[in-house]
Amino acid sequence: MKSIKVMLKPNNKQKTKLFLYANTARFAYNWTIAKQQENFQNSGKFINDSILRKQFTQMKKLDEFNWLNNVSNNVTKQAIKDAC
Repeated sequence: MKSIKVMLKPNNKQKTKLFLYANTARFAYNWTIAKQQENFQNSGKFINDSILRKQFTQMKKLDEFNWLNNVSNNVTKQAIKDAC
């Protein structure tokens, strides 16, 4: 059996997109954790991820968070699921 090492070198456009996706996933993850902590302190319960995803979608409609629309919904969806 023979193994081959491969190194992928992304171009500048790919690097930019990678960092944008990573930052968006981090933002969604941290937002979810904060919402869960706040809700748990107030009511002693956690929020279902589908409810949080709906809230996040509504938040994306605000001008302040318009930059979130530049990233696939799958990125934020998975980050919220992972946080839950």
